[in-house]
Amino acid sequence: MVNTFSNIGVFLLATLGILYLFAVLMRFLLQLARADFYNPISQGIVKATNPLLLPLRKVVPGLLGVDMASVVLALLVGWAMILGCGLLAGVGLFNPLSALLWSLIGCVMTVIAIAFVGLLISIIFSWIAPHSGHPALMLLRQLLEPFCAPVRRLIPPLGMIDISPIFVFILLTVADKLLFGFAQMANMPAFVYSLFWHIPGF
Repeated sequence: MVNTFSNIGVFLLATLGILYLFAVLMRFLLQLARADFYNPISQGIVKATNPLLLPLRKVVPGLLGVDMASVVLALLVGWAMILGCGLLAGVGLFNPLSALLWSLIGCVMTVIAIAFVGLLISIIFSWIAPHSGHPALMLLRQLLEPFCAPVRRLIPPLGMIDISPIFVFILLTVADKLLFGFAQMANMPAFVYSLFWHIPGF
């Protein structure tokens, strides 16, 4: 019975933790992509993250136009999720410095997963509803532009077909595999690895 409650506790904390981490990372990515601040989805993300992010901005300044407070908050959310889930699972208290390194790996891994799944959704809807003005799809296009634009400059479209997403998928997959190797080098437990999002199938 104790294990049941422990598993429920881990599930709830991990689910809430990764959802909030997703919101923080999305805010960071949208700011980096200079996405539409007034998009209703952007506004929802801003409202969800402001309570913790605004106080943190008072002590963590931006750097070269990058919102470093969002980066720090994402690391702290991942760190707290790792330590909390470890305690609830009965694994014990992980080394806080190791947990911070694992959080960094997990956050980057989650960003790659967001870009991978987002690109897949964007491609599907480009065939189903190529001229859709839905706020979610418009925001997704803006979010993915920093990932796709550099590749598109190197690999021009073949007639009417933009093949750059294929190469973006390849690069994201390679990056995910590299991160998996870094996770092993950092002795990141499989339990901790599973707390974060990663490319499906890896």
